[in-house]
Amino acid sequence: MRFVVVGAGAIGGAAGARLFQKGFDVTLVARGAHGEALRSGGLVIEAPDETITLPIPTETNPSRLRWTDDSVVLLAVKGQHTDEALTQLAAAPPATPVVCMQNGVENERRVLRQFANTYGMCVMCPATQLRPGVVQVHSAPVTGLLDLGRYPEGLDETGQAIADAIDTTTFQSVARTDIMRWKYRKLLMNLANAVEALCGPEGRFSPLAKEAQREGKAALAAGGIAVASAEEDRERRGDYLQLATTTSGQWRGGSSWQSLARGAGSIEAQYLNGEIVLLGGLHGVPTPVNALLERLAVRAAAEGAAPGAWRIEELSALAGVAHGE
Repeated sequence: MRFVVVGAGAIGGAAGARLFQKGFDVTLVARGAHGEALRSGGLVIEAPDETITLPIPTETNPSRLRWTDDSVVLLAVKGQHTDEALTQLAAAPPATPVVCMQNGVENERRVLRQFANTYGMCVMCPATQLRPGVVQVHSAPVTGLLDLGRYPEGLDETGQAIADAIDTTTFQSVARTDIMRWKYRKLLMNLANAVEALCGPEGRFSPLAKEAQREGKAALAAGGIAVASAEEDRERRGDYLQLATTTSGQWRGGSSWQSLARGAGSIEAQYLNGEIVLLGGLHGVPTPVNALLERLAVRAAAEGAAPGAWRIEELSALAGVAHGE
């Protein structure tokens, strides 16, 4: 099985690195300063228990690759970059398995238009990519949990084989027939990402974040969408993820926080909070907090704002949510 990792940032880089360490054929796809650093010096993986540089082959564009029948795409770009990635993947055979290692639930729908063998993946992995060529993974000995299944449902031999390959690494992977139930649970958790990005770490478990999640639950229920329970999620996570510092420090924030910290110019709030706004509009459920968070996060990214520029009390007041004493 040959893995092509499109988007070798925190999650894609970590998964590609661990597969490469186990002897799998891996090619990373990355652009800009990060891609140049990977091509010239290899991928530096910083973990709590090791720092290692891996000479993983890296390309700037998947259109430059030679595609084979055993190629598998691990799609790890942010949701706002999925359409561009699919354009670049036009040369890949339509039977190529594509695994959506992304937050949100919209990417699979877009990928399925082009690739019949589409798989969803529920990613639980504290990882960071802020410096070119360097990916930090903040949990050891288990790097993260990468469960997957066929989209929209079901499981086949290919999906099981991909999960089995990942499970040989420091990641754990469970093959599931109902992967989207788990991705919708992750979506509810990710509704706090915009609050964390705008207000800093204290925003993640704030009353404002909880109100965004309450709106999310109401919108999903109105749409009749099946969601894995909080209890199932806690049982799956167990105590596998053990956060610890690396040589560059501790985990400071999730994917949206990192987008602002890198000055990426875009953010995935449209496919997280925006998904709830969409469902609310379709099913008559008010979602004012998610609409505000989406709008402010997108504006912050476009304007190059640093993470944590808002005070949580100020943003809560603007949203009409009591922050407490």
